[in-house]
Amino acid sequence: MDRAKLQTVHPREVRQLIREGKWRDHTSGICRGYTQANLAILPQNMAFDFLLFCQRNPKPCPVLEVCEPGDPILRQIAKDADIRTDIPRYRVYQKGKMIAEVENIKEYWRKDAVAFLIGCSYTFETALIGANIPLRHIQKGQTVSVYITNIPCTPAGAFKGPMVVSMRLIPRNLVVRAVQVTSRFPATHGAPVHIGDPEKIGIKDLQKVDWGEPPTGEEGDVPVFWACGVTPQAVAMESKPEWMITHAAGHMFLSDLRDEELAAI
Repeated sequence: MDRAKLQTVHPREVRQLIREGKWRDHTSGICRGYTQANLAILPQNMAFDFLLFCQRNPKPCPVLEVCEPGDPILRQIAKDADIRTDIPRYRVYQKGKMIAEVENIKEYWRKDAVAFLIGCSYTFETALIGANIPLRHIQKGQTVSVYITNIPCTPAGAFKGPMVVSMRLIPRNLVVRAVQVTSRFPATHGAPVHIGDPEKIGIKDLQKVDWGEPPTGEEGDVPVFWACGVTPQAVAMESKPEWMITHAAGHMFLSDLRDEELAAI
């Protein structure tokens, strides 16, 4: 399936393609105008601690929906979506180590599994494009660059770790506009957490990404960093929960929510 054709289709259609194994690529730029979401699945006995972690760290972990224990079917942000099959690629962690990257998680699903859907910065990219702010990774068909920072999240129960950020190279004269545009979307990370010198947040080399692909910019571009929903994966590596499943970076859940439904103004 051609990526360009998927920019304007309804998320339900793409979820069906994913469920049938016909789309396994990243979801950047797909279903423009619809909200995408990060995924974190944990055992029920750790779910309250994780919900508290999200409540204390709303920039990287804005919660869009929490499923009932053992129930993989979403009720709020999409109809009849199955969280076990409707994401292009998943990662499975045990005690902080990734043990598998798979195309569905049916064999890993548990009766005590609780799924959290967390806002994704892909959501505000449509608004940035609408404001004539170029996004280099979309222009090049790449996934966004993602880094672990030295910014600590506020701990909660068993969970602690650093904030993860996504970075977009923005033309210098459009940085203020990018801040204004993304500030309208607090449910999907909102305004940037840092602008400029990467070393001030612990990133020594922009070409050495932790997830995604290295950036390619143009003269006059400025690195702008937004809190990222991949943060739970960094937290998993540091907090070492018994068992955790996430999306693979860049391979998001496509919801039925329109971006503007989440806009603050």
